Amino acid sequence: MTATAPSPQPSPSAQTSPSARLSAAPAGYPAPMYPHRATEAQHSERRIRSFQPRRGRMTNAQAGALDRGWENYGHAIDGTPLDLAELFDGRPVTLEIGFGMGETTARMAAADPAMGILAADVHTPGHGNLLQLLERDGCDNVRLAAGDAVILLRDMLPDASLAGLRVYFADPWPKPKHHKRRLVQDEFLELVLPRLASGALVHCATDWEPYAEQMLAVLSASPELENLHPEGDGTAWLEPADHPVGSVPGYAPRPDWRPVTKFERAGIAKGHVVHDLLFRRR
Repeated sequence: MTATAPSPQPSPSAQTSPSARLSAAPAGYPAPMYPHRATEAQHSERRIRSFQPRRGRMTNAQAGALDRGWENYGHAIDGTPLDLAELFDGRPVTLEIGFGMGETTARMAAADPAMGILAADVHTPGHGNLLQLLERDGCDNVRLAAGDAVILLRDMLPDASLAGLRVYFADPWPKPKHHKRRLVQDEFLELVLPRLASGALVHCATDWEPYAEQMLAVLSASPELENLHPEGDGTAWLEPADHPVGSVPGYAPRPDWRPVTKFERAGIAKGHVVHDLLFRRR
């Protein structure tokens, strides 16, 4: 009797329905926005959040990038301390909070491979998309963190461990009743400052002017931070009437190393004025 070869088994991804595949994440991914898979640290938190947890639907390419890259480049924000020197091979590290779909993060990582970027967000498709972009560009100087940045700062990062902090186009929470949800406020700064090394650069950008005013007030009130553009034009002191059009004392011109983001373009299209703020830890 002639033996017949067994028919090949379909791959796990082939057995998964398209609809399930598009919303999937690898087993090691923390999915902090799903209560039944939230970490103990996240379960124990009872406070106002500065973000809307979103999982959303992923493309096959994003899901595949998560499958391939999360184990090596991703970390759950679960309260476990991180050894940044080991993770980034001794590079200085900038923390970026809220990277969206990761296009700006990937471009900045490729332009400055000597700087490590710890990119934190809660949006699953964004994690997948950023991993896909890093894979495409061959960048190895980015690590992703999934979950609440407050827990990351408070419990997982040692003092004086960061060379910089980036907060680009965070949710402005425009309604007055939601202002308490804004990320950049006094309590957040109290958490951030001990984690910044001397000389660390704090860079914020927003297209929502009332939020820019709040950021400027919060950062300027700290004696531990120096505004690098107190007169608004980045050169020398000017009388208010002599400031360039669109220049306001305290704000910085957009540095050429910060790419224009899709949120920025959308804001400009609506007639919003974009403000950058650059401060340095004394």
